[in-house]
Amino acid sequence: MRGETAAHMIRRLRQAKAWSQARLAAEACRRAGLPLDSLTRQEIYRYEKGKRTPREWLPSIAAALDVPVTELQEAAATGAQEGAPVTVVDFLPDTDPLAPLKVRQGRRIGTGDVTDLAGRVHGLRLADDVLAGGDLIGPALRELRSAIKLYREGSHTQEVGRTLLTQIGELAQIVGWIASDAGCHEEAERIYKLGMSAARQAEDGTLVGNLAGSLAYQYTNTGNTQYGLTLAQAALEAAGHDAPPKARALYLDRVAWAHTQANEARPAMRALGEASEALANDSDAIESPQYLYWVEAGELQVMESRVYTELKKPLRAVPLLREVLARYDTTHTRELALYLSWLAVALADANEPEEAAVTAQRVITLSADVASERTAERVKVLLRRLEDFRDVPEVREVLDDAA
Repeated sequence: MRGETAAHMIRRLRQAKAWSQARLAAEACRRAGLPLDSLTRQEIYRYEKGKRTPREWLPSIAAALDVPVTELQEAAATGAQEGAPVTVVDFLPDTDPLAPLKVRQGRRIGTGDVTDLAGRVHGLRLADDVLAGGDLIGPALRELRSAIKLYREGSHTQEVGRTLLTQIGELAQIVGWIASDAGCHEEAERIYKLGMSAARQAEDGTLVGNLAGSLAYQYTNTGNTQYGLTLAQAALEAAGHDAPPKARALYLDRVAWAHTQANEARPAMRALGEASEALANDSDAIESPQYLYWVEAGELQVMESRVYTELKKPLRAVPLLREVLARYDTTHTRELALYLSWLAVALADANEPEEAAVTAQRVITLSADVASERTAERVKVLLRRLEDFRDVPEVREVLDDAA
């Protein structure tokens, strides 16, 4: 098809074969002679959305789809699919993005504009509860660009400017989280740091701590454990004991997770206990920021169970996870898949391979249509853990189906 992009071509040819995205990823790996998890379903999803270009995978994907590689290369040269931004740099000025223009070109910004932005920021948070990063990254980056443009180009009072910076900081936190979930870790780091700058200028210490803690959590989960632990501890110390209880509980949770990944069991357990104590002090008399609406006892239980799982204490992890999952909102597909993945690993550690296999199959089914790097990585971890029980028929069936 003349003028067709690589995104359209890959999707069209895959659908013509009645293949799933996972099947195409596996076939491309076979053509390349690489392990079947070298290319993931999430990557095929991104190629078909125009969020990324296959580049080194072009020959293998072309071979799998029975199309000359030159045709796919020409399609790739046509350009990315319209409306699929992948980097915040595309939207920000080369200079300091939070530096107001000397000559303001925009209109006068008032409290109503800031209130409208706050509503959109919270709406994006709620959307993240039910949608994955790969689905939200484009709209989220456009929203961040618009907010920064509003601050730089509009004229406003000092007080309105400060509250606008606070909203930019809150927006950067959720956009950074979305970018991280989409697997864009370098982008997420830049966005988090942008948000920290905005929050510092707004003199909002709690928000600075939330952004720093979010970045620390990403570092911890992407192999930079010591840096993540240092930053998580710095966020907690900067917040101090006067921080809202929900904020302090969240920061302590992130410290606990960083200690866990560093294989430091005792300080991890101590931080978990302190997080529970902090949340127990939450009351109507001490108002927490709206963006911490999701921090509650059940979420702390999830982190506690994850820590127990990582520390090979499945008899503690399994009951906690089952309790949380029994009352969990099933519309939150990504989180449900993630929490079930921890349960499956804990069941395997408890030498319950049949039950682990049943739970693993549910994780794989839930993750199939979720454009989340987090769920993709958890599925890999889970399948590797189940390999120890390949001789169990139920486990072997799950592993063979996944392959």
